[in-house]
Amino acid sequence: MNELVRQHTALDDSDLEWLHLLVSEWQLLSDLSFADLVLWVPTRDGTRYVSVAQMRPNTGPTSYQDDMVGHLVPRGRRPMLDAALDEGRIVREGDPEWREEVPVRVESIPVRREGRVLGVIARNTNLLTVRTPSRLELTYLQSASDLAQMIAAGSFPFPDQQVDMDASPRVGDGLIRLDADGIVQYASPNALSAYHRLGLAADLVGQHLGEATAELAPSRVPVDEALVKLASGWAPREFEIEASDGVIQFRAIPLKPKGTRIGSLVLLRDVTELRRRERELITKDATIREIHHRVKNNLQTVAALLRLQARRIDSQRGREALEEAVRRVGSIAIVHETLSQNLDERVEFDEIADRVLAMVAEISPGKVTGRRTGRFGILEAEVATPLSMVLTEILQNALEHGFRQGDTGTVEVSAIRGGTSREARLLVTVQDDGVGLPEDFDPHRSGNLGLQIVRTLVEGELGGTFDMVPAPERGTRVILDLPVPTHK
Repeated sequence: MNELVRQHTALDDSDLEWLHLLVSEWQLLSDLSFADLVLWVPTRDGTRYVSVAQMRPNTGPTSYQDDMVGHLVPRGRRPMLDAALDEGRIVREGDPEWREEVPVRVESIPVRREGRVLGVIARNTNLLTVRTPSRLELTYLQSASDLAQMIAAGSFPFPDQQVDMDASPRVGDGLIRLDADGIVQYASPNALSAYHRLGLAADLVGQHLGEATAELAPSRVPVDEALVKLASGWAPREFEIEASDGVIQFRAIPLKPKGTRIGSLVLLRDVTELRRRERELITKDATIREIHHRVKNNLQTVAALLRLQARRIDSQRGREALEEAVRRVGSIAIVHETLSQNLDERVEFDEIADRVLAMVAEISPGKVTGRRTGRFGILEAEVATPLSMVLTEILQNALEHGFRQGDTGTVEVSAIRGGTSREARLLVTVQDDGVGLPEDFDPHRSGNLGLQIVRTLVEGELGGTFDMVPAPERGTRVILDLPVPTHK
């Protein structure tokens, strides 16, 4: 819609924002009308209309099999559009149109904002299945008529109410029509079922909805006056009521077709099962985070014990082996610490890489500086844990074997993500400017424990490739090419 409006019309950004607000709400009008809606906006030169949005009803058959968005129609071809735009009134005159042997009733509703008509909604009703209307259908149609008049007057949608239509109740979930005093004139079967879930034993029609709702809500003494007003539809609001047997979500819509409130629509749906599942997920997430936190604590305890044991060993090689084990355990602990702070099993690996780089740099025999370029981005836990160990081993190997006591130098970790969404890849390069590799060195045959760990993790767990080659000028370059699973 943004592109069509800016390309073809003279509307400014505030007008466009109003149209977006309207389109976010007009599923309600479509369902109440049992009709398709098409939003037509006059072009910049005033000679044509461009259709910028379309909505089909959930409550009846469509009038348009084709997508109408982007169509251009010359002014004069559809007189009802012209009349609605020029006169600023709802136009219902004319005989039904026939489209592919289907009779369609067409109406035009001007879209007004701050006294200006921005465009016209064409409401198209498929008359092929028209039958004697029930009380529900009559209530729907009357409510649709009231909303259409509010759109034409510029009082709907409500500018201070941003509604998430995916989360809000819809017409078919449950509908109650109130008069100006908040008395129930009509309640759909689904609405009655929702109130029975709250504990209502009687019929709703004839009752004051606000007072009846306040009595069903969890014990409040005295009666909550704010809840009474909310449920009476005095203002456009969304709220929920939770009783012992259920949770009901409400949306109140005041009806002011001629500027004065004549009543309200209350949409509601039973969200008991949805809220129960949300609580289960919250409990599950909290449990998973607590597990990661405890694993991190246990790993840190193991690292502390290994560090204590290293201090009591006289053998230099034994002490070094235990210190290496401390760093390996520490790299895994960093991942679990990060996971304990997240709501899912994914981590921002750049922070982990920086912490591993800082941790390993502490063993540097000289004044070696570590730095990172590029971004690892967000990785799944199943990738982050082995990759943190791989990075620890490679950095540890570079500092221990690439530099001597008193040397100065640099170790750089570079990360580049690329590929397609189905075959994303992560290219990691670790390069130092140390003494370089010995002659005839083969990283794939080396008996070094650290490199054996790297090969096993990269090729076995991560499904990638690993190579170690001389750097272009001086030092060593390690290259990892890894597949990156897409987010679940």
